[in-house]
Amino acid sequence: MREAGTSAGDVREKEGDDVGPLPERAEPSLDVRRADGAAADAGLMRSVLDALPSPTVLLDPDGTIVMGNSAWTAADEEYGGHIAVGADYYASALRLCDDDAARYLVHSLRELARGDRAQVSVDRSLSSPAGAGTLWFHVQGSRVDRSGHVVVTHTDVTARVQAERTSAWQARHDHLTELPNRAHLHELIDAELQRADRPSVAVLFLDVDGFKDVNDSLGHDVGDELLRQLASRLLAGTRAQDTVGRLGGDEFVVLCRDCDTDGAEHLAARCQAALEKPFDLGGRAVRLSASIGIAAVGRTDDHSSRSTDLVRDADLAMYAAKAAGRNRVRVFSPDLRSAVQQRMQLAAELRDAIESDQLVLHYQPVIHLPTGLVDGAEALVRWRHPERGLVPPCEFIPLAEQYELIGPLTRWVLATATRQAAAWHSSGLSLLVGVNVSAVTIAGGTLLSDVAAALAESGLPADRLVIELTETTVADDPERAAEQFASLRVSGVEVAIDDFGSGYSSLGQLVNIPAGVLKIDRSLVAGSPDRRSQSAAAIAAVVALARACGMRSLAEGVETAEQLALAQELGCTYAQGFFIARPMPAEDVPAWVGARSDGLRAPSARR
Repeated sequence: MREAGTSAGDVREKEGDDVGPLPERAEPSLDVRRADGAAADAGLMRSVLDALPSPTVLLDPDGTIVMGNSAWTAADEEYGGHIAVGADYYASALRLCDDDAARYLVHSLRELARGDRAQVSVDRSLSSPAGAGTLWFHVQGSRVDRSGHVVVTHTDVTARVQAERTSAWQARHDHLTELPNRAHLHELIDAELQRADRPSVAVLFLDVDGFKDVNDSLGHDVGDELLRQLASRLLAGTRAQDTVGRLGGDEFVVLCRDCDTDGAEHLAARCQAALEKPFDLGGRAVRLSASIGIAAVGRTDDHSSRSTDLVRDADLAMYAAKAAGRNRVRVFSPDLRSAVQQRMQLAAELRDAIESDQLVLHYQPVIHLPTGLVDGAEALVRWRHPERGLVPPCEFIPLAEQYELIGPLTRWVLATATRQAAAWHSSGLSLLVGVNVSAVTIAGGTLLSDVAAALAESGLPADRLVIELTETTVADDPERAAEQFASLRVSGVEVAIDDFGSGYSSLGQLVNIPAGVLKIDRSLVAGSPDRRSQSAAAIAAVVALARACGMRSLAEGVETAEQLALAQELGCTYAQGFFIARPMPAEDVPAWVGARSDGLRAPSARR
């Protein structure tokens, strides 16, 4: 039996006297423990690397691959098995593609191994081993110990890079024609202008004549196809070193590298020739031309020029070409810039004039031909410029349209004309007053509200106001014009189509326009002495057309007794012109009307 207090060891000793005391357990040597720990660490590292989905390697401080995960092994096999464990990663990277990007990557990883940087993170491109294009990898390196071991992961970011590049390309190119867009064009022009060894540089600014007519009549889809064809022809008509871009709408720009003014004019002629052949648009043959402006800087010119300056100058030259007629070329000159600066100055003065009572209305009487009585007057705006004197509307109305002043100007004219007509009406002089409106007002959609506000403020009955719009304006947007004209006539306001015979409106458009008066253009009324019969026939046709459409006719620009007699003979309802009366200030109208009425009542006038 075991005695109380006897230890187990004691028992073993006693029972094993022939064996002797048991030796103590031997501790493993330091080398063995290090080997076991290293094996455990390596196994852990391998497990961690294999858990990563991207190809990943562990490099020793010299760049030798000491471990790679399964994704790396698979990638290595695709690239021929030359970058397996034991290979020199740095040499392999340079062998795959020895370029600046590869050398930067190797240099950065060496710095990381030495502890000279915290991490490496770069995008790297490689040719696909299957020949399917370029693959992009995000290479990221991290230092894992003080001795300089580095883990490098290679994440495939091809889809991301392609999406970014596609997005960047789309941001710099026109989606319709795939040409460089406005922003990218300016970048390219600036890059060319800033070259230290810059040769001559020229810019062509092209505006397609008649594009709006195609777009409006055939639809935007056809217009888009036309723009694509235009881009293709311009590319074919220019040189390989030139760049064709689209600014927007029907405006194109050509950057002509190493090209002086003479060369640019030659290229402009080539572009015009490229557009001569009719365009096939859904079975329709459409002919177009282009107005082209040219601006150039020479090899020895000031190198401070910017793309915005060059494009602006070419744009000014293009407008000068268009003003001279379609299919023209104009080279920029400083005079054009001076003219624009003068127009801008005049526009600023016009803005002040609208706000400071420098404008005045003159009124040209309109007579009713069957009775000879004064029926109304057309309000014509004049500008009492403090230095230029009385400026006619033909000089400042285009400025108002160009510089977005036509809205304030139209509202001023409506307010002033309706107040004056209301004052005449209150004094017993009941005259219709006619006010011309611009196509810009129709397009802006404010006409109805502007008219309603003027009538409400002045108290003038709606049937005492006539709104006049030119035939050309009606033809530009007949549907919008018809809609607004119909609303005006429902409210009691009369509508007149002005300058009929000077534009190109169709009979279909005329029939559908709800107007009450057709004003015959002065060019038909004046005619020429040897073509009186043709003028008479034209006037008679317009009068008959007006009657058929339920409208009355008015002969404009009557300057002789013969023209007045002809208008009356051919059945015109109304007439106005210098022979009847010149435009006059509002205060002169009552006396003139009274004198004419007295003349009609006199026996000599009735004979």
